[in-house]
Amino acid sequence: MEAGASERSKLIVNEAQSANKGGWITVPFIIGSMLGLGLALTGATGNLVVYLINEYNFTAVDAAQIGNIVGGCTSLAPLVGAVVSDAFFGCYPVVVFSAIVSFVSLILVTLTAAFRSLQPPPCPSISDACVPSAGQLAFLYTAMGLMVVGCGGTNFNMLTFGAHQFDSLGDRDVFFNWSIVVMYAVRIIGSTSIVFVEDSISWALGYGVSAAANAIAVVLVLLGSKHYRRPAACGSPFTGLARVAVAAIRKWDVVVAEDDSKYSHGTSELEESINLRPSQRFSLLNRAAWICHGDTRPDGSIAKPWSLCTVQQVEDFKSLLRVFPLWSSSIFLSVSIGIQLSLTVLQALTMDRSLGPRFAIPAGSMVVSSFAATVVSLLLLDRLILPLWHKLSSHPPRPLLRIGLGHIINTAGMAASALVERKRASIVRSHQAESQHGEWVVPMTALWLVLPLAVTGVAEALHFPGQVALYFQAFPRSLRSTATGMMAVIIALGFYLSVAMMGVVRRVTGWLQDDINGSNVENVFWLVTGLTLVNFGYYVLCAKLYE
Repeated sequence: MEAGASERSKLIVNEAQSANKGGWITVPFIIGSMLGLGLALTGATGNLVVYLINEYNFTAVDAAQIGNIVGGCTSLAPLVGAVVSDAFFGCYPVVVFSAIVSFVSLILVTLTAAFRSLQPPPCPSISDACVPSAGQLAFLYTAMGLMVVGCGGTNFNMLTFGAHQFDSLGDRDVFFNWSIVVMYAVRIIGSTSIVFVEDSISWALGYGVSAAANAIAVVLVLLGSKHYRRPAACGSPFTGLARVAVAAIRKWDVVVAEDDSKYSHGTSELEESINLRPSQRFSLLNRAAWICHGDTRPDGSIAKPWSLCTVQQVEDFKSLLRVFPLWSSSIFLSVSIGIQLSLTVLQALTMDRSLGPRFAIPAGSMVVSSFAATVVSLLLLDRLILPLWHKLSSHPPRPLLRIGLGHIINTAGMAASALVERKRASIVRSHQAESQHGEWVVPMTALWLVLPLAVTGVAEALHFPGQVALYFQAFPRSLRSTATGMMAVIIALGFYLSVAMMGVVRRVTGWLQDDINGSNVENVFWLVTGLTLVNFGYYVLCAKLYE
């Protein structure tokens, strides 16, 4: 019943029992499986908007919104997977199960592309009502649903699983840095090679390659089984956090004196827990650990767990409250990126994507410039900028600084998208082509889209690792999987809210039409730019309160 002390003790015991395993020998298996799973997911979702438009006859905006919903689900699911890992099964079983489910989902997606009976008939013109049947949509959405389940137990859970293999904080930091590089590198490979196969050869072959990559990932993660550390789940840490809130409410009228001996530390023998004093931040919560008559047994154990918590549980709860405003300030970063990526694909579909007489860049591959900029920036940070920083300063750059710089550069990326769209729209108007659709191509190279995407990619190289480091440091030890999963929540909320925002803009302003050439996408980008500036001000306020 004493969640705080017993859970922390279990964590120490688990690490001691598995001390003869783990280490760098596990990295090829973990990184290799991350590579395969990342290729599979990118190949399946990176060109989804184009797939829905060309094969399922969705309108451009509807396809973009469905793509964002799928992206949101595949991003939110890792939090559920992290909670399940922390509370019930541990990382390893969840990773293996989810990787297998992901493989099954990709087999189903491949079938939708291989058999015409699973698709609606082709539409010769935009006015024809060639909508997919309920059965066809049910099959497609089932495949997508299984894909979400597969992502839930693999994406960010792999980061936590890899971190469990190391004792040194330095080794963990190196693993995190290179894992993020791999995450973005597979997006580049998937968004170019696999998307090219889908566009130029066949959708079935492209999705089949994704399924094969997933199968290899399953094999790799199983091959490394004998080397892994597998810390057992320590029970739900969320129960202990809920007890803090309930106990504090129940004791709202209790007068707390300055007597440390009256605070509960449970029966933990860990010195760090016994000597822990309640902080004065959110001091109203300290009464949850204040011992009243009847709260404890004669041996000192807690008799009423919903009336008395340990100081450690209270401090864990406070750490979450402290970091929550900072976490919320990063949500609109993801919203702006989701809108930019969705609209960029629609822009690219109307522009000249040719590179020479025989090759055209797939519209879904335009986002590669953002991923490439992130990878290059991360490598420069790791090999050049951070070593130089260490020479000039005795302290490493704070995560808050990296996140703040990411906010600023992200705003610049949104403004750059608005300026590129201004140029594209002016060319459309000069040709009086606002109502043109289909095969007409705007005489403007799609390479103009690379600049704003690259700027956004540089921003991600700053704020993404900064957030991972911040949450891993700030969250309680028993919530390490959930800490990395919080990034998944930010990404998911960004996708969902970008869908909602585009829907509101579409209904209220008329800036987004079914045909992008008749839309006013520039205004959408300027709106997003303004909101990112406001959000940066909110971030600065949250950072000051956090410090």
